[in-house]
Amino acid sequence: MKNIVFGYARVSSKEQNEGRQVEALKAEGVDERNIYIEKRSGKDFNREQYNNLLGRVREGDIIVVTSIDRMGRNYNDILEQWRYITQTLKANIRVLDMPLLDTSKHPESLDTRFIADLVLQILSYVAEKERRHIKQRQAEGIALAKAEGKITGRPKVQKPERWDEIYTQWVNKEITATAAMKVLGLKTNTFYSFIAQERERV
Repeated sequence: MKNIVFGYARVSSKEQNEGRQVEALKAEGVDERNIYIEKRSGKDFNREQYNNLLGRVREGDIIVVTSIDRMGRNYNDILEQWRYITQTLKANIRVLDMPLLDTSKHPESLDTRFIADLVLQILSYVAEKERRHIKQRQAEGIALAKAEGKITGRPKVQKPERWDEIYTQWVNKEITATAAMKVLGLKTNTFYSFIAQERERV
């Protein structure tokens, strides 16, 4: 039986457009009938279309995603799913924007799978370390400001957890400002204040 190439596209809400991902998957040779589209947060893998996809995947098949964050946001969970797909299901994964994460090039090669697994391990480590650094810097900054008497009255509004993801989608015109504010639960002035902060950092 011929191996099947599947595609998986994910956006975080119904307001977002998955069209660019779908076109990239089709350009890679994925039949549109084999593309699974999810409109749900990537916080975990309890997703209907993702699980439907895994239910069809057989040994030697390939799952293609445009980028690793389309699989999810938690790299430890991604690593667990990656191992399940490549080791338990014995299928392959291809990440279009990161050629090292492609086990389909040499599916029988232990080196290929080892390198992909190692890259994911590094990504998981860096992501977790950055999360801890951000929390630590925020805590230290707040403590310093309080000690210097700079914080009075209402505390400064913190960016929502999904800010980076939604902001990137807004910059890439994958989501409107109205939809972004709704997803993030932000008022207009707060939303554009955060955007101004991002532009100052560039």
